[in-house]
Amino acid sequence: MANLVSLEKISLKNHPEIKEDLIQKFIFEHPESLGLGELTPIQRERIQPAGGRLDILMGTVDNDGRYEIEIQLGATDPSHIIRTIEYWDTEKKRYPQYDHCAVIVAEEITGRFMNVISLFNGAIPLIALQVSAYKVGDDISLAFTKVIDRVTPGTDEEDEYEITDRNYWENRSTKKIMKDVDAIFADLGQYTAGYELKYNKFYVGLAKDGIAKNFISFKPKKSFLHFIFKTNESPELSQKIEDAGLDVTYESRWRQYRVKLQNFDDYKKHEALIRECVETAMEYFNIAEG
Repeated sequence: MANLVSLEKISLKNHPEIKEDLIQKFIFEHPESLGLGELTPIQRERIQPAGGRLDILMGTVDNDGRYEIEIQLGATDPSHIIRTIEYWDTEKKRYPQYDHCAVIVAEEITGRFMNVISLFNGAIPLIALQVSAYKVGDDISLAFTKVIDRVTPGTDEEDEYEITDRNYWENRSTKKIMKDVDAIFADLGQYTAGYELKYNKFYVGLAKDGIAKNFISFKPKKSFLHFIFKTNESPELSQKIEDAGLDVTYESRWRQYRVKLQNFDDYKKHEALIRECVETAMEYFNIAEG
């Protein structure tokens, strides 16, 4: 029978052998350890035009996003945050075709740091990860915890003034597809109780008491529909959906999965998986099941 044991936590900053370069090398070789989805390492110690070196540059597997990563042993400090934002801004201006996100990795994310970040996290896409180190025999294990997640700025698709009506969507797609949307929405009543469909210009979302809450949404087409749910990217979940034979895309910029469904029958065929996706989205939004 397995025994429960306590791990010995250690300080990386005060460790006589562990240096920042070693942590940097580990992250570069094991990007999955960050818990930010499937990333592709691009470059370490990337020289910046105005001086300095970006610790790590990584990209998304679909090559539409990039992460500018800075590492700090010990607690965060003002120079660390300024350096991270400067490097993010430089890369963003040099390569505007990508969706860029700054990432700070530190042993301690201080309260003061979190207060400062919260002031502009809506304008600057930034993720803060706290790294903890534990001694395991002669080795050291690293654990990364997301303390601050990226806040995605609002889009035209989310603006209230883009509200339309059902007739708009019946003309843009078809009455049959809209009936499939109705049927799926009703069948998910366990999760959508108290919500109503809200017809926007670019998608059909959800609203409760007149307030939009799009943990799931629909994008009806002429001969099929996209079922959309918001959450962080998960390689395991992506693979599970693909293994079910469904066409799926993760849109990192909007933090959402887009799953193609042919009709209501297609939904029923994969009902258990779709319900799992809905529950994942509700957990992401911290919504209790109705």
